[in-house]
Amino acid sequence: MHMKISELHKIFLQFGAITTDTRECRPGAIFFALKGENFNGNKFAQEALAQGCPYVVVDEAQAVEDERILLVEDVLTTLQELAAYHRRYLGTPILQVTGTNGKTTTKELLAAVLSRKYNLHYTKGNLNNHIGVPKTLLQMTAEHNLAVIETGANHPGEIELLSKIVDANVGVVTNVGKAHLEGFGSFEGVIKTKSELYEYLRTKGGSTVLLRGDDEILSEHCADLTRVTYGLPGKGYAVEGEVVACDPCLRFRWRKQGGEWHEVATQLIGAYNVNNALCAVAAGVHFGVDEQEISAALADYQPTNKRSELVKTAHNTLVVDAYNANPTSMAAALENFTLMQHDHKVAIIGEMRELGDASAEEHAKVVEHLGKVGCQQIWLVGENFLPFAEQYKVFKNVDEVKAELQQTPITNSLVLVKGSNGTKLFTLPELL
Repeated sequence: MHMKISELHKIFLQFGAITTDTRECRPGAIFFALKGENFNGNKFAQEALAQGCPYVVVDEAQAVEDERILLVEDVLTTLQELAAYHRRYLGTPILQVTGTNGKTTTKELLAAVLSRKYNLHYTKGNLNNHIGVPKTLLQMTAEHNLAVIETGANHPGEIELLSKIVDANVGVVTNVGKAHLEGFGSFEGVIKTKSELYEYLRTKGGSTVLLRGDDEILSEHCADLTRVTYGLPGKGYAVEGEVVACDPCLRFRWRKQGGEWHEVATQLIGAYNVNNALCAVAAGVHFGVDEQEISAALADYQPTNKRSELVKTAHNTLVVDAYNANPTSMAAALENFTLMQHDHKVAIIGEMRELGDASAEEHAKVVEHLGKVGCQQIWLVGENFLPFAEQYKVFKNVDEVKAELQQTPITNSLVLVKGSNGTKLFTLPELL
């Protein structure tokens, strides 16, 4: 007999914590025995109990040899259903964020602004997939009066699934760009997947979309929904704003339609972050955060986690953006680097992964763009750049770059370090 979700939720409320990792088993955390290609949590049921877990949720009958082991049809689905049940049980208003680029930065800025007024629960790190989202929702308690949940996707249907679990009241798609083309099949596939959030909000009714009005593709996909728009001045958006300077951190100004201008000096590198900041402003306005508080939150926010950080070392100034790379974010980083003034600019660029058939063409575009950035030195890292070895220095991997830096160090330079996580360029700053 399989366990009912309502019964499981009663047990969950007694303890208030879950884990899916045997290394994190502890008294008071219910262990969910997930399965993957290379592991099977069902085999660790006894071990989890021995480590103090009060209950274990399994989906293989032979694992049941104790009344503290609860049998369900499928552990992952049960985890997702429990999270959806818990979310509806609490009834907390939720803002859901998705998009190709800037999701995590936008989510962090939204959290900075909204936590000025609310006891806010929000996605930590990038726990934004089919396992991370349920875990995040299950950490929500009755103490929280608002939540910001980030949802990511690298294939169709994923946002639809996550939207049903999250059941948001307010949704934002930051943008649509060319990432994970392999999983989506095409740019149209990316657009369709990201707009699955709009589809869900349509069925829910009474919901709102935060929309960058200057994004024509997204505007078209949510024309029939209640919208709070943000974007460039003079177009009638609810919140309007523009870049004031980028030297190297973004300064921008914003106002509510017909209101007073506010100027904010952020600690974010990159003019492209103005859209992420305006999205946070729009959320603040929608949720009634005081205007001075909105500006203060954005000025105080310090980016971490290798997303466009400005790092001053003993020898150089670095712009480190080595967490992910796709054609859209690469173009944004190069445009921003072009705006930055320095006598000696160096670009160390890692290849982009997961682009499928579009890979060769997109890498060629990056090389072409690099030629216009005004760099004195350009280093390319990864096999996808090998066709361009005649023009530039190409390294097969990060270890070759490290060896080169030990031989001929870079000094007195402004250095852009940009590449997808897999290229491991984030290990370079200590040598620069």
